[in-house]
Amino acid sequence: MTNSKLKNRHYRINPETLQLERIEHGFRYWLRRSGGYVIGGICLGVIFFYTFLYFFPSPREASLMQYNRNLSAQIEVMDQQLDQMQIVLTDLAQRDDNLYRAILGAEPIPLSARMGATHQISYYDSIAHMTNTQLAADIQRKVDILEKELYVQARSYDEVLQLAKNQEVRMENIPAIQPVLNKELKRMASGYGWRIDPVYHIRRFHEGMDFSAPVGTDIFATGNGTVVYSGWRQGYGETVEIDHGFNYSTRYAHCSKRFVRVGQKVKRGDVIALVGNTGKSTGPHLHYEVHYLGKPIDPRNFYFYDLTPEEYDKMLQISSNMGNTMD
Repeated sequence: MTNSKLKNRHYRINPETLQLERIEHGFRYWLRRSGGYVIGGICLGVIFFYTFLYFFPSPREASLMQYNRNLSAQIEVMDQQLDQMQIVLTDLAQRDDNLYRAILGAEPIPLSARMGATHQISYYDSIAHMTNTQLAADIQRKVDILEKELYVQARSYDEVLQLAKNQEVRMENIPAIQPVLNKELKRMASGYGWRIDPVYHIRRFHEGMDFSAPVGTDIFATGNGTVVYSGWRQGYGETVEIDHGFNYSTRYAHCSKRFVRVGQKVKRGDVIALVGNTGKSTGPHLHYEVHYLGKPIDPRNFYFYDLTPEEYDKMLQISSNMGNTMD
């Protein structure tokens, strides 16, 4: 008998005869044995299958993964653009409420009206679940808000335009130009707000704007009105004050010479005085104030006939100087 045949046979020792006896295996033995091999093979195949799927995506899956990455990058760019659009729209809304509507005597639009009613939170939650990303829901929310704000802002500008058409006299009287020639914005020395007093070196509120200019430079009336003061004021030196009606008035201080008298009617652009260095002044300049309802307000909101939007933005930066005033 060959060795190969012996290897395929199984024997056992008979305890009674102490002799080797051949073990005969039946069908069930071979069925269990072959079943074990089959099950083991299947398990091993499954392991290899899922390992391959995990580490080696199919061409279609690889294409979808790349598409998702590109889509995510585009959504992030859109999200950033929406943020920039929101900044611009917020700036427009602030100018509308604090400048255009204030000039025309219209009430500011309430924030609740600008924001309006958007979708319920559950709506955005459903979007997040559908797209499996919160970013898509966030962008949808921003789009809804922008859409509402743009609509309200457009309606507001229509209202402002109509108010302007109906108030031509008001627009002629309200201060709307710079009081000295300053197209290149090089004569602006200090703006409205808290500043350092050049004489007492303490922090105090500066109620107007300073325009540095040589003695003798023309000073213009910034709107139609009536001269209500022309003379010397303590601290201000030679001063001219104009009542423009509609609760607005202007003050021009530290003049070297005055050309108008009390009660005189003036028009926007008329030369009413010359720049000087009188009163509490540290150098030749014009101190200019705008008053509404008897209280000083920021003059830089009243140069809209003089400046383009780009020049206006530049003027805002210059006038924000927090250094010393000239008076």
